[in-house]
Amino acid sequence: QVQLVESGGGSVQAGGSLRLSCAASGSSGDMGWIRQSPGKDPEGVAAINRDGMTRYADSVKGRFTISRDNAENLLYLQMNSLKPEDTAMYYCAASGVRSLGPPPLGATYYAYWGQGTQVTVSS
Repeated sequence: QVQLVESGGGSVQAGGSLRLSCAASGSSGDMGWIRQSPGKDPEGVAAINRDGMTRYADSVKGRFTISRDNAENLLYLQMNSLKPEDTAMYYCAASGVRSLGPPPLGATYYAYWGQGTQVTVSS
């Protein structure tokens, strides 16, 4: 059983930055951030394994940075140069398993999701 609680969302102007945090309990394994807008399919934007190996969606590459603190079971997403199209509910997710390389971005890989934190980017 893995439980996840996100924080750090909010409203920001285009070009601004936000830092999302996720507090996990249990054996989280690989972790990632998944976003979803109304009427859209979930989109995995970033993933990280326990060794710190990362994978990013093309849409956020160079702007977002995922990191984790294994000792404290914390996950972060630093979001810079935000665009209106980044507006979504952002979910912290955990697979519960460990990969040797960068984990998949696909939402179906992650068995555990948090409740989400809303990110709104205004133009």
